[in-house]
Amino acid sequence: MTDSKVHSNIIFSQQVDVELRKIVQEYPAGKVFLLTDKMAADFCMPLIQKVIDEYSIQIVAIGSGEENKNIQSIVEVWDFLSNNGADRKSLLINIGGGMLTDLGGFAASTFKRGLDFVNIPTTLLAQVDASLGGKTGFNFNGLKNEIGVFMEPNSVIINTNFLKTIDRENFLSGYAEMLKHGLIKSREHWDELLTYDMENINYDALQEIIAHSVVVKEWHVLNDLREQNIRKALNFGHTVGHAFESYAMKTGRPILHGYAVVYGMIAELHLSAKQCGLGIDELNSISSWMIAKYGKFEIQESDFEALYQIMTHDKKNEGKRINFTLIPEIGKVEINVDCSKELIIEALEYYKNL
Repeated sequence: MTDSKVHSNIIFSQQVDVELRKIVQEYPAGKVFLLTDKMAADFCMPLIQKVIDEYSIQIVAIGSGEENKNIQSIVEVWDFLSNNGADRKSLLINIGGGMLTDLGGFAASTFKRGLDFVNIPTTLLAQVDASLGGKTGFNFNGLKNEIGVFMEPNSVIINTNFLKTIDRENFLSGYAEMLKHGLIKSREHWDELLTYDMENINYDALQEIIAHSVVVKEWHVLNDLREQNIRKALNFGHTVGHAFESYAMKTGRPILHGYAVVYGMIAELHLSAKQCGLGIDELNSISSWMIAKYGKFEIQESDFEALYQIMTHDKKNEGKRINFTLIPEIGKVEINVDCSKELIIEALEYYKNL
């Protein structure tokens, strides 16, 4: 069943200032605000500076990085909006990576029970995943995205010029979500991702591939905004991946989200082979390709129990079951697959031994 809420307007444009101006001029003077972080402010704001000046847009900048995705940052944004006269007819522009669009979306969705917000994602991860689909939130008690609401941005403006400022690791982190989209929905998209030259990035070609990836994400969101059914397919790799990400942070060896998802996908591909009939050759060839591109987060057998316990807190679980999305073959999914602890440990062992 399709959710009745009006869907985000997704705009692909190399002229982000032109598109933003069209949006901003619909709001009352003095009622447009902008949230960014220190890093995006330095590298990305120049592309929209004319619009900021023209409409006297008020700006708040929070700290960069996942460690700032917390309730203190939310309060900082609420204070800024409150102190500057924001109301329910206001607009909040979120410009930055996935952490920023998640956090800004939550702050906008909850301030005065909700004001409009626009996402301008500046990393590949945010452009293909975090800024789209209406999931907002922040980290709490060491658990990723533990607090949040579903609320779609009014618009998302995607411009690959922003990606010229990100390093290779952050590029690969975003590419991981695109790989996931190919695996769960489209062998054609998967194949184009495997053959795209990541060493010599063509940004025009990349924009087209991003558009293909966004179509996959949006198809799942349109058909199931609140993740009751098919949208769960987008969680492939994330049950184990979020455990890797949380454990890496707790042990002082933080890894980027996309890398964690890749390692999670490898473990969940192993579960797919055991539970859903994914071919062993496919499992091994995909896993080898991923490790060659992404390296490894080293774990020992002594880490398995801690990783498993983190998985038991996953938001997608129902009762005591740990819920997985698995793939019987590229382009097809099975959701709500219940795997035993023994199988999960075996999947971690498979990953460890690669």
